[in-house]
Amino acid sequence: MRKMSLAGAVRGKTRRTTIPDDAAPRPADLVDRDFSATRPNQLWVADLTYVATWSGFVYASFIIDAYSRFIVGWQASRSLRTDLALDALEMAIWRRRDLDGLVHHSDSQCVGAGRSLAA
Repeated sequence: MRKMSLAGAVRGKTRRTTIPDDAAPRPADLVDRDFSATRPNQLWVADLTYVATWSGFVYASFIIDAYSRFIVGWQASRSLRTDLALDALEMAIWRRRDLDGLVHHSDSQCVGAGRSLAA
């Protein structure tokens, strides 16, 4: 979108939810921005989002199997803490169990960016 000078619609004030530590090491991008998979449990993609409600923000973390586009793990919380992403990942691992060759990909601000979960 940036290359084409496109931007999503923004209503109201923008909210900065993460401030990355520029000095922290960044995991390698093991998928090189190629999010295709030829079998289940080959590539999981994670992301965080938030929704404004009348009583404040609700944050949600999702783990999606790139092959089936199925949400294999998720978690919602009223606070944006590390355990939000970790709980979603633990749910996905518990539900899918056969993880040979799995790569878990997320952006640089989410837990487990570019990590292989294969034993």
